[in-house]
Amino acid sequence: MRRVGYGLITLGFLAGAFVAVRQVEGVAAEGLLACLALGVVGVALVRRADRAEARDEVRLTTNIQVLGDALERLVASAERLSAERDAINVYDLRHRIDDWFFDDLAAFVDARESIAHSYGLQAYADVMNRFAAGERYLNRVWSASTDGYVDEAHQYIERATEQLEETLQAFRRVSERPPRA
Repeated sequence: MRRVGYGLITLGFLAGAFVAVRQVEGVAAEGLLACLALGVVGVALVRRADRAEARDEVRLTTNIQVLGDALERLVASAERLSAERDAINVYDLRHRIDDWFFDDLAAFVDARESIAHSYGLQAYADVMNRFAAGERYLNRVWSASTDGYVDEAHQYIERATEQLEETLQAFRRVSERPPRA
């Protein structure tokens, strides 16, 4: 269905371009409207396929597992960074963040919508509010590291660690409940 949708979008665009350049004077509005309708149908098909895929039970189960694993690794990395912060040159903190956190942050962000599909919007908000704060604090550590601000970097390492730990706890509370039907 997704391929058909993208095909209709492409066909609508190309046909619309053809109609627009074929007309010497003025533009045939009915031809352009037909092409636009073709593209809109294509967009609707793509969105429908995306929605169906996002609610697939196997995908949801897999994504929930990915979320839990990524959060556990993020918390472990944050605790490790916090424990080693005094031994790491402030300018190297940003490189550690890139090396230790990037893949798990990306995995979490890619799978996060499964929380809402499985447990509802309130559960999604409970987890994502804490996650967003933790990610924001990691970004501050990265920026402070770039600028050489040791005290600020260390302060935000602690905050990031706390928020990521709270995110993991909130996720565990949410995932203990049975998924929505």
